[in-house]
Amino acid sequence: MSASTPAVSPWNLPNALTLLRIAMVPVYGVLLLTDGGTRTDLRWWAVGVFTLAMLTDRLDGEIARAKGLVTDFGKVADPIADKTLTGMGLVGLSMIGALWWWVTIIVLVREVGVTVLRFAVLRYGVIPASRGGKLKTTLQAVGLGLLTAPLGPPWWWAAVAVMAAAVVVTIVTGVDYVGRARRLMAQRSAPADTSP
Repeated sequence: MSASTPAVSPWNLPNALTLLRIAMVPVYGVLLLTDGGTRTDLRWWAVGVFTLAMLTDRLDGEIARAKGLVTDFGKVADPIADKTLTGMGLVGLSMIGALWWWVTIIVLVREVGVTVLRFAVLRYGVIPASRGGKLKTTLQAVGLGLLTAPLGPPWWWAAVAVMAAAVVVTIVTGVDYVGRARRLMAQRSAPADTSP
């Protein structure tokens, strides 16, 4: 960063939206889990909170890039907020019997694994989010939103189909991240060519 370029303050709208999303996670969890998920009215409120939280995820990134408000805090807090929200959705839905535990375990293992991997290779460089990763996030959001809603069989099967696609993309992108991390480490570890 040049001396003439002022540092971007972390006290900005995108980061405020990220913090709001984190604050909405326990609200969503309480609405979903009350009375074992049997309260239809609260389940619909949970859908509303989850949808609003996912909208803040889209908004904060767009505002940060458009207004030049990207900060180190945002780079760290944003994925934490995303994974906390989806993690609450996965675990909560499994707790009330709306989602198989094996799906939750596969997705969470991948999410935690990729997060640890990205931090582990930071000294070699940053692994940016891929298009597959963004598709994965979208599929998870739609699937979790549909499963949170107290809907009947046609919509439930649609939610299952979306979550099945999300699991496939989750696994494929997880493998892709491992490959990209290995290539990044190999590139940075290779000795420089000093031949004339």
